Amino acid sequence: MPQSLMDEFSFEFPLPMGILLVRTIGAALLCGLIGLERDLHKNTAGLRTNMLVGLAVATFCMITLYMMETLADQSPAMRLDPIRLVEAVTAGITFLAAGVIVYAKGDVRGLTTGASMWLSGAIGLACGLGLWPVALLATFAGVVILWLLRHLQYATGLKEE
Repeated sequence: MPQSLMDEFSFEFPLPMGILLVRTIGAALLCGLIGLERDLHKNTAGLRTNMLVGLAVATFCMITLYMMETLADQSPAMRLDPIRLVEAVTAGITFLAAGVIVYAKGDVRGLTTGASMWLSGAIGLACGLGLWPVALLATFAGVVILWLLRHLQYATGLKEE
């Protein structure tokens, strides 16, 4: 059946626009806190990278929710496995995070930055699914780990990354 351009932009989404906005902006802001800590200490994959990771993952979540809500009803043979979303996000973020890990002169650098990107993916996943307590707790814990433990490591002479 032919579809007009107006039809392309007028579809029913299972979530109200306000919730979509909150989840999208929330993912970007919460992951931005993780990235801000990385930027303040001149590490790679800072503010913009972590915000984009969280935003992308939240978007993938909302697309998956849409697919589960609409496409699964069209055919009883269609089975959607939401765990595939988590697996795909984990694999994709791992690939990005591996790109910031460098081994040079017997020293490994970038592990914490890679881990922060992975955390941003998890926060984006929680935001995209509307799991706000999980997203807020993970953000808080991530900022504490990155900021507080950095200061404790320097104070005690232990240095990581």
